[in-house]
Amino acid sequence: MGKLSTRGDVYSYGILLLETLTRTKPTDAMFTGGLSLRKWVDESCPEGVRGVVDEFLVMGGGENGDCHNGNGKDAENKCLLSLLELGLLCSKESPKERMTIRQVVVRLTKIRVDFSLHFPSGGV
Repeated sequence: MGKLSTRGDVYSYGILLLETLTRTKPTDAMFTGGLSLRKWVDESCPEGVRGVVDEFLVMGGGENGDCHNGNGKDAENKCLLSLLELGLLCSKESPKERMTIRQVVVRLTKIRVDFSLHFPSGGV
């Protein structure tokens, strides 16, 4: 409607998060006929996390996908899913349904705390 609001900023953050995790732009040629970046991610989760996440983000896990503690692949998938879900929550169509930026920060902090034991170096 042309109104500026923090909910619009949250939407932009959600789309940016999805772009970063998938290494895909909303304007890519694959998004035609009603398919959008958000819809593609939404339809792929939770089972298809590895199909949408940029493979270069998760290459450091070793030959078997193990990270630092032996069960890293499962933790890595859960972490990636948490981040994708955050992007989807932030980019809901209706501004009223979107999170506030404070809620986003709380969710990001929780994700960081939940997965810091699995990824002590600070990354997935």
